[in-house]
Amino acid sequence: MCVTSLHLIFTHTMCNYECTDGYHWDPQTQHCKDINECETIPEACKGEMKCFNHYGGYLCLPRSASVIPAPEPPNQIHPSLENTASEPFNPCPPGFEPQGDSCVDVDECEQDSHDCQPSQQCFNTEGSFSCQCPDGYRKVGTECIDIDECRYRYCQHRCVNVPGSFSCQCEPGFQLAANNRSCIDVDECSMGAPCSQRCYNTYGTFLCRCEQGYELGPDGFACNDIDECSYSSYLCQHQCVNEHGKFSCVCPKGYQLLGTRLCQDINECETGAHQCSDGQTCVNIHGGNKCVDSKSCEEPYVQVSDRCTCPITKPGCRDLPYSVVHRYMSITSERSVPSDLFQIQATSVSPGAYNTFRIRSGDDNGDFYIRQINNISAMLVLARAVNGPREYVLDLEMVSMNPLVTYHTSSVLRLTIYVGPHAF
Repeated sequence: MCVTSLHLIFTHTMCNYECTDGYHWDPQTQHCKDINECETIPEACKGEMKCFNHYGGYLCLPRSASVIPAPEPPNQIHPSLENTASEPFNPCPPGFEPQGDSCVDVDECEQDSHDCQPSQQCFNTEGSFSCQCPDGYRKVGTECIDIDECRYRYCQHRCVNVPGSFSCQCEPGFQLAANNRSCIDVDECSMGAPCSQRCYNTYGTFLCRCEQGYELGPDGFACNDIDECSYSSYLCQHQCVNEHGKFSCVCPKGYQLLGTRLCQDINECETGAHQCSDGQTCVNIHGGNKCVDSKSCEEPYVQVSDRCTCPITKPGCRDLPYSVVHRYMSITSERSVPSDLFQIQATSVSPGAYNTFRIRSGDDNGDFYIRQINNISAMLVLARAVNGPREYVLDLEMVSMNPLVTYHTSSVLRLTIYVGPHAF
């Protein structure tokens, strides 16, 4: 209440001013000043609520809420201190102003005569205005509070709330669709995935695979050659050669590949890949060939057809076999034993003759033996495993006896056996 005393020279007014709730009188500025209840009231907001001061009061909002603060409003001026200067008379309703003989709307937003907070948008209306919050905010009292759109699950994968808006993010292997909310798979294979050979796109990721003969490296991208030869010694009969993504088998000289892994002897005598002269006979052996003289009879033998004979009229032939026939054969190394090698067959037998077979010479180590089949044939048997390259010259003798006529004679089959260097 104010008390006024009238004197002759001046008027002195003493006032005791009162402010509205939420404000206090500041004698220094002579204005009503807002009270910050968040500082003056202990535990103004309970639990998980946070205190936000605003003009003439305060708000308790969740701690995740975002508030755009408004600048300090002009301090309240007591009505008794307002300018009492007279204003021109306005015959128009509030929100309108005279213009000629009519009243037109006042655009408070344009004239900045509104009281919208800085966080709000002013919209002019007929005779007034309205204060609205921008998109992404909602109005709480006089403040605009951020809306947490992520609570409404707008995004397919991850949602990131920002003041006034939100953004969607996708997990690795996905990208945002055109609607900026859904996530679609990324085809890494068409975007240069680091697979060194084959790439297979899957939902949200991709897989690297390798061609045959390669294996995937520890990084899951690179393909390393598989050394198939190191896995087994049975892939090739002779030698395995590793190559990029595969392997191949090779054979030694004198052999050719049979299929993909076996080695087969080349018969140079049949292919003509030998260098034997006209007077020689080509004998194929494992891994090569031999050239032997067609006529190889030694004294006192003479050549008769395909054999060498020693006439009984010659004194030197008395203790020698009557005939010698040359034969040749080739066997592999490490042949299983006992093994039948060569059958001896008598070509002519005298009536009443009794025949026996033996190894006359060439088997100093006892690697062979004779198994007689009947009176006219026998089998040469390999008794012990042998390794090549090696050459045997065995004289296989058939002794014929006839006790009735006191007849005794013999013939020799001179068998040359070539043992090849390999087991094939």
